[in-house]
Amino acid sequence: MARSAASSRKKPVKIKFELTRGAVFGAAVIGFCLFLWMFLIGVWTGQSILSPHPAVKSLTDKKAKSGPPPFIKAVDKKKIILAEPENAAKKEQ
Repeated sequence: MARSAASSRKKPVKIKFELTRGAVFGAAVIGFCLFLWMFLIGVWTGQSILSPHPAVKSLTDKKAKSGPPPFIKAVDKKKIILAEPENAAKKEQ
């Protein structure tokens, strides 16, 4: 019976990784290169996704050749018309 109690308790399996300093440095260099490569691929992909396609460029170029949009003065946009008494309107004139 003592044997069955001892066999029911399993010893945890320990795993050891033993690396030299050169191996750790090599793994760090490889990891850095992989992350740099992924970053560069991500930048390239983002640039290609965000840049307009040639067909879109030709459509926007045709619109740009037609002329600039009409100029609207900021002062005209900000005019506020207040209800003034008749006496104040006569003084201004």
